[in-house]
Amino acid sequence: MTTPITTACVLIIGNEILSGKTQDTNLQFLGRELAKRGVSLKEARVLVDEKNDIVKTLNECRARYDYVITTGGIGPTHDDITSECVAAAFGRELVLNDEAVACLTQRSRELNEARLKMAHIPKGAELIDNPVSNAPGFRLDNVFVLAGIPSVAQAMFATFADSLETGETIISKSLDVYIPEGDLAAPLGDIAQRYPTVEIGSYPFSRDGRYGANLVVRAMSSSTVDKVLEEIESAMQLLEDS
Repeated sequence: MTTPITTACVLIIGNEILSGKTQDTNLQFLGRELAKRGVSLKEARVLVDEKNDIVKTLNECRARYDYVITTGGIGPTHDDITSECVAAAFGRELVLNDEAVACLTQRSRELNEARLKMAHIPKGAELIDNPVSNAPGFRLDNVFVLAGIPSVAQAMFATFADSLETGETIISKSLDVYIPEGDLAAPLGDIAQRYPTVEIGSYPFSRDGRYGANLVVRAMSSSTVDKVLEEIESAMQLLEDS
């Protein structure tokens, strides 16, 4: 019996990402860590700080995927609107959460209005611990809300990662070849057609003046990955000999 694939989507929220002022590294981390746990990251979107857009996207993605993970927009400033948007998407009230207040108090006894904003959580949500700066994230149904700062997001993810309901682990192996992609396209396409359930990716590179490609094969079965790699190696050898 085949284990169902568990799917996820990442929503990166913040004008600073789209303006180029901040470089996102959370997506790479989450993609890698989810794959380790048998969760297939199917989509990622970068969203501007616009409530209607965020709410619409949240509702679309939480209905389509098993998990939705958001990063960014849960700080103390006026443009941090992720919590408000999640509450609106679920039709929940945004309330001052006593547990979240207690978390913030561990770091600062004097909580002004801005800091208290980080303790406003959609009603009924479960807090996600923040071991770095204490300001918590939260989970509501299949939506996980994390901070945008990479070190904080990673620490928060670690607190719940092992509790995710996962599918079969995805096996990934790669092969570097010094053959131009234009020559690789036909044989790789033929192999991909024979193995429709296997992901075959070709990622070009240039090293020491030589051009090539990193070929990545991903599937649920290690034996299938090995078989496909063997066929790729044979096809590459024919190209080199021709």
